[in-house]
Amino acid sequence: MPKPVSIILDWGTSSLRAALVSETGETLDTRDTTSGGIQFVKDGAFEAALMETVGSWFASHGPLPVIASGMITSRNGWIEVPYVDAPAGVAELAAGTKQLTLENGATVTFLPGMRDPAAKPFPDVMRGEETQIVGFGLDKDCTVVLPGTHSKWARVEGGRIAGFQTYATGEVFSLLTKHSFIAKALEPAPGAEPVWSAFDLGAEFAASDARAADAFLSAVFSARTGVLAGVLKAEDIGDYVSGLVIGSEFRQARAAGWLVPGEAIGIVGNNVLNSRYGRVAPLFNLTVIPSPADAAKRGVQRIAGQLQLTK
Repeated sequence: MPKPVSIILDWGTSSLRAALVSETGETLDTRDTTSGGIQFVKDGAFEAALMETVGSWFASHGPLPVIASGMITSRNGWIEVPYVDAPAGVAELAAGTKQLTLENGATVTFLPGMRDPAAKPFPDVMRGEETQIVGFGLDKDCTVVLPGTHSKWARVEGGRIAGFQTYATGEVFSLLTKHSFIAKALEPAPGAEPVWSAFDLGAEFAASDARAADAFLSAVFSARTGVLAGVLKAEDIGDYVSGLVIGSEFRQARAAGWLVPGEAIGIVGNNVLNSRYGRVAPLFNLTVIPSPADAAKRGVQRIAGQLQLTK
């Protein structure tokens, strides 16, 4: 078995994901707990929570260095690490880290998030997504999209993250499907395949030049009128609205200058959402640059390599 040299943490609000990593970057073991997020850690007992998750790795391999990213570095986390302002690359992110030493002698390095001071009306922020962008690659100028509850559109230029903007697409979708008239629609069976015809219908309308496509608040109501017109079934509504909100995100990103028709964009993150975003991209004359599945880990390793943490 290859020798472990580090532990990489993706420690968010609701979950904790840990990877035991070799010198060559191979993942040797993983821990994934949905009850280990920072919201579940009582009275600031983060070290105890960490030991509960990866203590056996320390017992077997000694005090390996730990590199942590995500909301664990926020003001509600273990140690607050100030944002690094865009434009910034690997060197700037490495310079913005903070460290502490555990009782067992292991060093924990906390990676910073990023802030875009040029965003309007207020500076935009992200924590964790910057490591995914670094792992995707900073060697080619392009736009990188990170789907999620709060999707990010970032521009990579000159080997750095030049700027970014957040779209609360996933949050809006959740609110619409849980707390609006749309919530009364029939839910699909667990594990059911998406109704792609309904998704495409919503996405195509959002991407169209129809005047109503710019009026998102009006377009949402088409989820009801589509059923009344006999075009949509009740069980189609969730996928229709998904296509509508993601298509609207692309439309707004285009208006804001984050995409240029004819370009290639990277889509990094959740595989389920990646397939949806990848399906919308051609509607805006965009091609998709494949992303490594382990972009977040790669990004952490590149920043750690700058600090020579794994040597």
